[in-house]
Amino acid sequence: MRADRTFAYGATAGLLGDLLLGDPRRGHPVAAFGRAAAAVERALWRDHRGWGALHTAVCAGGAAGAALLATRAVRRRPAASVALTAAATWAVVGGTSLGREARAIGAALEAGDVEAARARLPHLCGRDPQSLDAPGIARAVVESVAENTSDAVVGALVWGALAGVPGLVAFRAVNTLDAMVGHRSPRHLRYGWASARLDDVAGWPGARLTAALAVAAGGAPRRATRAWRDDARKHPSPNAGPVEASFAGALGVRLGGTLSYGGRVEHRPVLNGGGRAVEVADIERAVRLSRRVGWLALGAVIAVRKVRT
Repeated sequence: MRADRTFAYGATAGLLGDLLLGDPRRGHPVAAFGRAAAAVERALWRDHRGWGALHTAVCAGGAAGAALLATRAVRRRPAASVALTAAATWAVVGGTSLGREARAIGAALEAGDVEAARARLPHLCGRDPQSLDAPGIARAVVESVAENTSDAVVGALVWGALAGVPGLVAFRAVNTLDAMVGHRSPRHLRYGWASARLDDVAGWPGARLTAALAVAAGGAPRRATRAWRDDARKHPSPNAGPVEASFAGALGVRLGGTLSYGGRVEHRPVLNGGGRAVEVADIERAVRLSRRVGWLALGAVIAVRKVRT
């Protein structure tokens, strides 16, 4: 079977598996990778960029190498190759769980239970929930849905189209390492530098595709394009900026502003400043847009893979 068909069948099956099953409650492969990466960090940690780069190479390289060996083991068996691609896609994408968490927080806010929403927010993002009121929580959820549409769905599909199962696995490994050590805490300021920079590089194509598809699928292409063009570069993240700006424009809301991470207050520029404040109902709209973008991304990368093959 041709490689483009193997990817098309496997990635579609994997995305359907995520839609129907979501993430497993126990034994998730990404969680297992996280535990292994944490063990490597305990062994290697030094307050030094070089040791952090070694940590990144060992963890991301090891995951990609294992995926490459698995791919080679089944390359002469088409059905097994499709099954491996499907399993890898299902393991690394997280669109359904993203939507479930966002909707759970939205339901708590609609019920007026702000404390329940605060308790649930850390499942979705790293904001300090106690510093947020209901509108702030809603805004944080919409921003997280936008960013994670790229990180948890589109970026993985892009690298799967480029490099098959090793690409899928390597992207998720890099993204997970960035979440673990790439943030700018005192412990990881130098040690996590390599993971953060590698995640910026790996996430670049998926973020731009996510932004473009949000423009196409959001129902307000001119407004979304304008927000992307005018505001994306203001965001401190080179990849979250285009995604959050295009989602803000597509949904007609303002994102950005003051937020708090780990006790550190940041004053970020406003994205789509002409939009209105985020409301609870916008959480559902963001989730639906995220799902449309994910399926459009699958179609786009399958088409590109077919042209390249």
